[in-house]
Amino acid sequence: MDPNTALPAFGPLSPADLAALLWLFLAWLGIGWITENPPRAHPSVTVLMKAYRREWMRQFITRDPRIFDSAILTTLREGTAFFASACLIAVGGGLALIGNTDQLAGVARQFDLGHVPTLKWEIKIVVVLFFVANALLRFVWSHRLFGYCAIIMASVPNEPDDPRAVPLAMQAADINITAAKSFNSGLRCVYFALGALGWLAGPWGLFLATSYVLFISWRREFASHSRRAIMKPVPGETGLLPGKPEGEHPRP
Repeated sequence: MDPNTALPAFGPLSPADLAALLWLFLAWLGIGWITENPPRAHPSVTVLMKAYRREWMRQFITRDPRIFDSAILTTLREGTAFFASACLIAVGGGLALIGNTDQLAGVARQFDLGHVPTLKWEIKIVVVLFFVANALLRFVWSHRLFGYCAIIMASVPNEPDDPRAVPLAMQAADINITAAKSFNSGLRCVYFALGALGWLAGPWGLFLATSYVLFISWRREFASHSRRAIMKPVPGETGLLPGKPEGEHPRP
């Protein structure tokens, strides 16, 4: 029996399609969870950068003038705005493509993929749009949170001895970390939206594309050159990550 032949119980989707689709969502949810909750002895880049964001706000208290910090935050907001705009355009293009799947059917015939029902093409596009729309919402929220962070940073007193300085700076750090979490989540959605495009080549295309995206996402968080650079000890440091109290997340 051809694994690509759809059974009536599953409508236009074959068991192979459903298995590949399940692998797509499991990979997406799994890498998101392990990135935010990594092993204590092997933190991800995302977790490492949380500590640096807190240290940034500690240094921000005594920096004068604070134009440098404003420039960094502006750059972060511009990045979220760019990706949000790109996702919005992609959503519009995907919705337009749902109403005209003939072009995709023609491409499938060129690759000898046989006849694919129109409903199946639409389902494939909807899956891609799910990730793109999810990314759009996360980028928009990240952009707004970075705006909140800017306002809180502006409320930090210029006098380092002011008792409100450190608490307000740590509030800004927490908002900054939450904004970065939404931004990183949006990027993962974009990655897996690209992986979902592999479904256009069939269930094996989806499985292979998802596996590749999963590997890339894991490597960038746990085995990249940037992570090794972040983990390099700095002369004068105690071996703790910046902004962490003693005993939390020591450097391996």
